[in-house]
Amino acid sequence: MVVVIQCKDGVGLVAAISSVLANAGYNIVSMREHVDREENKFFARIVVDEISDPQNIEMAITKVLPTDAIVKVNPLPEKKIVVLVTKEYHCLSDILTRNHFKTLGASVQCVIGNHPDLKSITERFSIPFHLVSHENKTREEFEAELMKQIDLNKPDYLILAKFMRVLSPEFIGSFKLKIINIHHSFLPAFTGANPYSQALKRGVKIIGATAHFVTNDLDEGPIITQKTISVNHSFILTDLIKAGRENETAALARAMQLVFEDRVFVYNNKTVVFE
Repeated sequence: MVVVIQCKDGVGLVAAISSVLANAGYNIVSMREHVDREENKFFARIVVDEISDPQNIEMAITKVLPTDAIVKVNPLPEKKIVVLVTKEYHCLSDILTRNHFKTLGASVQCVIGNHPDLKSITERFSIPFHLVSHENKTREEFEAELMKQIDLNKPDYLILAKFMRVLSPEFIGSFKLKIINIHHSFLPAFTGANPYSQALKRGVKIIGATAHFVTNDLDEGPIITQKTISVNHSFILTDLIKAGRENETAALARAMQLVFEDRVFVYNNKTVVFE
């Protein structure tokens, strides 16, 4: 079981939390803490032997913490995800492979694409694929169809595996901090479209990929993880894209692992990540 805590900092928090668990007869396997001194925020991730009464433990810990405390006891069940795609296969194929061999830390309920290109690879892994085209539809109509299909699967998270559509604030608000996107750039550099072309023109010596939660501000949501690799003057655009896709796949896989294991805390549009 994992206990995650976020609250105002104060003296004696670790001792108080430990006492609650000890008095209830639970053994702490590991504990990670962090204090943001500027924000006066305390964060903790505690791994505990199996807890038989999670709700009572949540209440008991909450009582010894400041009034704004957020306490969750998570049994680390396998998360359910829905993957949204367009045409690029590299991130999706990695997710499907990990799902097949049960190393994803989640279960893919279905894949939804706004183009049919990735239907065949999805179905090879015996995962349902649903085509929800955006063509000749308003954004409201398109997102209503998306929402209908997503709701049927009741996912814990949505994964945008190169889903090349900008989502509305209303849609994002329905899945607050539950949408994970992979951006083909080391944000905040080269936001928007064609980042590899931008990087090539700028003559960069590293390229990166950023996995982040989706918010109403395009490509500016809380960053979960980033990956970079070195490049040089000999790289042409196709070289950058090939190297970048490998980077994107690795960054998204790592971000999903961190989120699914309850290692990511979000506040003030940034994150605390217990690696």
